[in-house]
Amino acid sequence: MTESPQRMNVESFNLDHTAVRAPFVRIADRKRLPGGDELIKYDVRFTQPNRSHLEMPTVHSLEHMVAELMRNHTDALVDFSPMGCQTGFYALTLGVEYDDFLTLLEQTLTDVLSARSVPAANEVQCGWGANHSLSGAQDAAKEFLAHRDEWRDIDA
Repeated sequence: MTESPQRMNVESFNLDHTAVRAPFVRIADRKRLPGGDELIKYDVRFTQPNRSHLEMPTVHSLEHMVAELMRNHTDALVDFSPMGCQTGFYALTLGVEYDDFLTLLEQTLTDVLSARSVPAANEVQCGWGANHSLSGAQDAAKEFLAHRDEWRDIDA
């Protein structure tokens, strides 16, 4: 009999990464704040865990682009951060429900496809301004958008 893994404090450490199928978007966490607002954290998974990953210049550029461009569509984006495993991102929102978030993400990734540059990809505004790839970000966005009808399907 196999022993169950210990329950971890970090939600994503409790996700069976072998039982998911990327690309997908899932709610990873919800937190009710003392004032009544709700933070909703999304797992935006671009590549299959432990099978593929995004290259760092692509991750870095997508982080810059989505963090900047999504704010053209909403004031409710708190943060958009890359996963260390380079398979996706976490989006932290202020009360943006699932269907609305999917629409925002689609709009934003469509904006990425038509972008002519990566925002703040320079030494003044970024800690590693040379580590960007506009074409990599656009290729990843295009591939992710091509699977739009699968974003809700998490299970392998």
